[in-house]
Amino acid sequence: MTDIRALAPDWWIDAVTYQVYPRSFADSDGDGTGDLPGVTARLAYLAELGVDAVWLSPFYRSPLHDAGYDVSDYRDVDPRFGTLADVDVLLARAEELGLAVVIDLVPNHTSSEHPWFQAALAAGRGSPERARYLFRDGRGKDGELPPNNWRSGFGGPGWTRVTEPDGSPGQWYLHLFDVTQPDLDWTNPEVAAEFEAVLRFWLDRGVAGFRVDVAHGLVKTPGLPDLTHTREELADLPTNAAPMWDQDGVQEIYTAWRRVLDGYGPPTRILCAEAWVTPPERMARYVRPGQMHQSFGFDFLSSPWEPRALRRVVDASLESMSAVGAPVTWVLSNHDVVRHASRLGFPQPVGPAGGIRAHDPQPDPVLGLRRARAATTLMLALPGAAYLYQGEELGLPEHTTLPDEVRDDPVWLRSGHTEAGRDGARVPLPWVADAPGFGFSPTGRAWLPQPEAYRDHAADAQSGVPGSTLELYRSLLRLRREFRLGRGELVWASTPRSTVLDLRNGDVRVVVNLGSRPVDLGPDADVLVASGPLTRTGRLPRDTAAWLRAGTSPRRPA
Repeated sequence: MTDIRALAPDWWIDAVTYQVYPRSFADSDGDGTGDLPGVTARLAYLAELGVDAVWLSPFYRSPLHDAGYDVSDYRDVDPRFGTLADVDVLLARAEELGLAVVIDLVPNHTSSEHPWFQAALAAGRGSPERARYLFRDGRGKDGELPPNNWRSGFGGPGWTRVTEPDGSPGQWYLHLFDVTQPDLDWTNPEVAAEFEAVLRFWLDRGVAGFRVDVAHGLVKTPGLPDLTHTREELADLPTNAAPMWDQDGVQEIYTAWRRVLDGYGPPTRILCAEAWVTPPERMARYVRPGQMHQSFGFDFLSSPWEPRALRRVVDASLESMSAVGAPVTWVLSNHDVVRHASRLGFPQPVGPAGGIRAHDPQPDPVLGLRRARAATTLMLALPGAAYLYQGEELGLPEHTTLPDEVRDDPVWLRSGHTEAGRDGARVPLPWVADAPGFGFSPTGRAWLPQPEAYRDHAADAQSGVPGSTLELYRSLLRLRREFRLGRGELVWASTPRSTVLDLRNGDVRVVVNLGSRPVDLGPDADVLVASGPLTRTGRLPRDTAAWLRAGTSPRRPA
């Protein structure tokens, strides 16, 4: 068991956590797939970057129909990623470097290859084995119609009919995502007991907590009624208006989990919710006392690049979380969305939420990177915790011209090749500009092809280079810790209608110029760090952010 007692008891309140997508982070054995030894070899890089913790996306045994989010064994490592011994080595190395390790947990569904589901198929209608999942009889004269009208989040119907052991057409099972991801029935005590055992298995090994996938989806409205709203109508309603999302009973599950985790402290072992929930008041329910510790602030990620919209999101996030005594957990990119260096590269305030293909309108890479650097400079100045996605510290753009024939995402497959999916954000990282495969693999192999543009973004081409995105992140993280910004308090200096976001957090003043003209920072400005070069006269250009030592104040735009 790895000893994590060196962590502060409340380390998570202002922690900056770096998401590692193992398949695309670093490949140690040359097969083109990233693995756990590859992660271990690069942990020193993350410590030097200045993060506090690492979040590992799934590495469990899995057929990888959905990149590991289809788990067939929650207590083992898929051979493509390594072994349990490799996990232990990784945890030990992280401890040496002072890094906490958080792992993904996928409780809404299993893989269709999980022993439980295979047993359910073999046991037949009405069996205890089927009661672990959401099997239902179909509608229609012969049960030929799905039990309700729910759709899969990956496209197509949310139900699949099985063939019974005797060869006859049988029941239907629910899968809110891919057909290979059957939803569990969380009203079944056996399911709850199993996942508490899984929590203990990994806590005993020394993990510092769990990021909980689809945390808002475990409980469904009793009776599984039809969805009565259109997608357009749901966009203007609280998330729990849909019978499969954000139902009240889910908090009981996390109360039980919290008791398990609290039994291991101090320091605190944490739960972080991936819950795409609106409004903010509903989101806050996941982090009330006795519930989870963190929940991603997706409203910030989704905000238009527009000053009033950003300010509204920041204010609403801080207010809703403060009401329940929880920190805001800020995020700009992850493995499920277009990287923000590309998402912000469109003239309109809001870029595409889904993937981008070669024939789609393309982002402006210069504009996107400039705004991305400014957005990160704002985010890391805000009180609370923050999550970074691998490669954003290199300014990586989305791979927007990925050949269709290599796409692997079930979103691409189930949408009938109409939605690009998430592969463009999951391309292997560039470590060495002049190495085959940019140093991702010793053989140059990569499970998804890397664009040539990644050469200029390679870590070795940026390390130690003043003004590079990597050095910007290192500076921001060092100063964030030095000034304890994560535990500070935000005070606005600008008016809500200003095109400049001007705020103070402790001893740091933060200025973000979203207007059309440069901002005069004043003759006494003591600039600690800026997301981009100032003008020759020391003014802050548009789409640029700066941290100033408090006591200096920007003038009106010149």
